[in-house]
Amino acid sequence: MASTMMLATFALAGCTSTGTTNNGTGTAIGTANEIGMNVFRAAIDNQCRSQIEKQNAWRVASVAMTEAQQESVKTNVCGCVSEQAPQQVTIVELGNAAIDSQYRTQLVAQVVAKSLQSCYTSFVQ
Repeated sequence: MASTMMLATFALAGCTSTGTTNNGTGTAIGTANEIGMNVFRAAIDNQCRSQIEKQNAWRVASVAMTEAQQESVKTNVCGCVSEQAPQQVTIVELGNAAIDSQYRTQLVAQVVAKSLQSCYTSFVQ
């Protein structure tokens, strides 16, 4: 379903016009782009939560935390990663991710790897 939504996003994005008349197309494209980006951010968040638990620093730090504190840190860190994600990908990469699930998996892993450490360090000091 996620890939279908992303595919629809990019299909709609391809219908943009360069004219100056506004017939509601801009709003539809903006909405489609936002839906696609929300799907991408959700994938980033899921990957982030998985990866954060594999880090040695997390294993050490989480011992001294309650479950609520662990969840709070994960939410903050992965929120940071999800917010940085759109700045690290191009529209072409997102289009490829919408079509190819293997590419999507690689792209999400790459984006998480780029941001996870800096976001984690900023929240756990």
